[in-house]
Amino acid sequence: MLSAIMGRLGRLPVVSPWKWALLLFSLLAIHQVRDLHLDDRLYFWAKTSWYEDTWEPRSLWLPEYRVSIDAKAVGGVTDNFSGLSYDDDRQQIWAVVNNPEQLLLLDREGELLGRYPLSGFSDVEGVTYLGDGLLLLAEERNHALVMVRVPEKPGPLFREDYRALTLGIGLGGNEGFEGLGYDRAGDRLFVVKEHSPRKLYEIRGLKRSMAGDFDLEIIDRQEWVEQMPVTDLASVHFDDRTGHLVALSDESKLLVELDRDGRLVSFRSLLGGFAGLQDSVPQGEGVTFDDQGTLYLASEPNLFYRFERK
Repeated sequence: MLSAIMGRLGRLPVVSPWKWALLLFSLLAIHQVRDLHLDDRLYFWAKTSWYEDTWEPRSLWLPEYRVSIDAKAVGGVTDNFSGLSYDDDRQQIWAVVNNPEQLLLLDREGELLGRYPLSGFSDVEGVTYLGDGLLLLAEERNHALVMVRVPEKPGPLFREDYRALTLGIGLGGNEGFEGLGYDRAGDRLFVVKEHSPRKLYEIRGLKRSMAGDFDLEIIDRQEWVEQMPVTDLASVHFDDRTGHLVALSDESKLLVELDRDGRLVSFRSLLGGFAGLQDSVPQGEGVTFDDQGTLYLASEPNLFYRFERK
């Protein structure tokens, strides 16, 4: 009996190396498809293309953006270049650096105009301009939102001089608030949490409440997050002209546009070869648009990008 079984096993077909190579390639391809959400991207590409004529005139329409400044190193910055926000009152851009914490002022060419040390601040990752000469900074680890006045002269800004709102939602590790976007007309702040899990919060009445007229409402926009074919959320921008949100994913190398109801409108790949990029954006950390619709992107370690709609 045993010899008969061994005889049958001895007659099992030999699998050629080419078949093993094909199997390995297939497994790697499946892994890439799942990690980069390529199946979702193909589906959403087909879906958004179908409605292109409807959405293109009344949205940002990210597929039409092409890079005009590609991976420019910001002078005086070596590492940890993070969030961006356009200041339409000054026609300049605010950025932050994490470790050591600093607030930076840039022009639209990515040239450094000013540097302000952030004394007493911790793990600053996001910044957004609120209007009326006010900035909001996000401290990632402790989920704190700190409102500061736009500095009028060189020198440090001290944490104890400013009001802050701390939201201890899911505290733990380096996985807190990453990016901020502000709707001035509606006094709505959008906050993204990178991963574990990915989160998007809408905070209504923030500026009014921090001015003393307390009326705060926090909404978990998880159903909007599920619309995005991304694995993380590094930054977010609210566009005043369209009322749309733009979210940035570092891991997925993707910008995603959502409408007022959280539905996917368009997306833009940040992989090398797309949008005129020579190389992939290495670690996207901040996104903002100016009042003309020009797109700006920050990437670690110290890279500045500008995209224009063609």
